[in-house]
Amino acid sequence: MHPMSMLPSREELTGELRELRQRGFPRLRLCPRDALRAAGTAAGFCTGPDDELDGIEDLLRAAVRRLGGGGEPRDAHDYDPLARAAAHAFGLFAFHRGAAAADRRKAAAAVYGVTTERFRKSQEREVIEGVAAAVLALARSGAPAGPEAGPATPAPTIPSPRAPVSFPVPLQGAAPAPRPPVGRVTVRLGAIEKVGDVDILVSSENVYLEMSKTFRPTVSGALRRAATQRDGAGEAVDDVLTRELTVWLRTHHRTGRAVPPGTVVPTSPGALVRQGVRRVYHAAVATPVNDGEGYHVSPSDIAAAVRACFQLAREERTTLALPLTGICFPLLGAGHGGLPAGDAARHLVRAVRAELRQDPSWSVLLVNNSEVRADLLRRANSEP
Repeated sequence: MHPMSMLPSREELTGELRELRQRGFPRLRLCPRDALRAAGTAAGFCTGPDDELDGIEDLLRAAVRRLGGGGEPRDAHDYDPLARAAAHAFGLFAFHRGAAAADRRKAAAAVYGVTTERFRKSQEREVIEGVAAAVLALARSGAPAGPEAGPATPAPTIPSPRAPVSFPVPLQGAAPAPRPPVGRVTVRLGAIEKVGDVDILVSSENVYLEMSKTFRPTVSGALRRAATQRDGAGEAVDDVLTRELTVWLRTHHRTGRAVPPGTVVPTSPGALVRQGVRRVYHAAVATPVNDGEGYHVSPSDIAAAVRACFQLAREERTTLALPLTGICFPLLGAGHGGLPAGDAARHLVRAVRAELRQDPSWSVLLVNNSEVRADLLRRANSEP
């Protein structure tokens, strides 16, 4: 087994994977591969110089299987888009193994329905960092348990939706902001899109998973705006959250169709990665009524969404090797959802507490930018 302290960093793996994506497996011997060799040795795929190249290729196949939720990589719409794109980008499909880098990139871009240039500037980074995270997870599984391995979590009891993901590298040079206490619920007055000390931000969506316009004063609109990638002139170049939700809907054959209330879909954080956010979870709690003129939110749907958020976070701790510890919720159901703010606060706090009683390893932050509503959350949180 490879000592945990000798595992390569995610940055080292990402650099070598970027070079490998360009050259392809037939030229692996010409690529820098110190980090890949170390990870392959730790995971048990490489035992010496004789099997190093084959071991590294087997390591990447296993990483893509991990991203895809198990089973051999396949170019099918029911297979996770990130895993499919990775298999194309690195030439893991037999018919693309020796293909030119440009052809492999084109095939990977087609998974997301974007141009090759857009894929190169955006999704390709997500794919490479996703594979690097999965490689590290495999390496850790073959090494002695350590503080970075994360807590063991039970297998999920019900399935959760999957979506394209990104794996942000922690910001360098700055001390992390203090996090809420583990197993505790903290209330904060402020805008959720400004939160930078919690791993997961939860957005409130309708059951069609249609995010608000960026100019709307809603949680959904604010997070969509804050996550959008922009160029040097400040112009939007990638509406990350909406794009990834669109891919999820198309992959799961839900385009134009409502999902069950309480469904939660994950996406990468887009530009919010610069604040230390790792994931955005989209909770479908609002059902359109009156020909779309209003929305209805049921307290049971709030509870279901909270439960699904924790379940999904536990899954992603292990399947995606993300060190998730904190979740930030807005006041679900109190906006256009029609629930009185006080009632929404009580239902949200009760649902969160129920989850923490089952799994106290999480810290939870409740945020609202209205002083009145933040006070309602504090009152609900102070009730026995």
